[in-house]
Amino acid sequence: MTNLMETLVENREMVQPNHANMLDTAHGGNVMKWMDEVGAMSAMLFSGETCVTARVNQMNFERPIRVGDTAYITAYVYDSGTSSVKVRLITEREDLRTREREKTTESYFVYVAIDEHKEPTTVPDLTVSSEEADRLRREALEGENGNC
Repeated sequence: MTNLMETLVENREMVQPNHANMLDTAHGGNVMKWMDEVGAMSAMLFSGETCVTARVNQMNFERPIRVGDTAYITAYVYDSGTSSVKVRLITEREDLRTREREKTTESYFVYVAIDEHKEPTTVPDLTVSSEEADRLRREALEGENGNC
């Protein structure tokens, strides 16, 4: 069994001009790619297996991330099936000078654990052993059911 808090991954990507659209903000495709990579890391920490993306929930880009800011991405596993792993992902725009953050994007990804033959393989049960983990799991389940 793997504890939810062991799956928590936080990562930053500095938004550079080559990541931007014509409005000098992060291109949505780059944000989605960064979220997918961080989500896969979380799923692999949970399962101990290689994980591939199976599904992406609705993704709304609520506000832009400007060139020079960072995309601060948080991911954690909140549920699992036989071979599937559900990961909540939140992206925030962060100004490193002021440390100010505001949510820009949220989504729920499903990954599938695969073995060395690239076939689905079983994953462990998720455990929730702290108040913080319980809060994160409840927020994810509520958000998933509310489609972000």
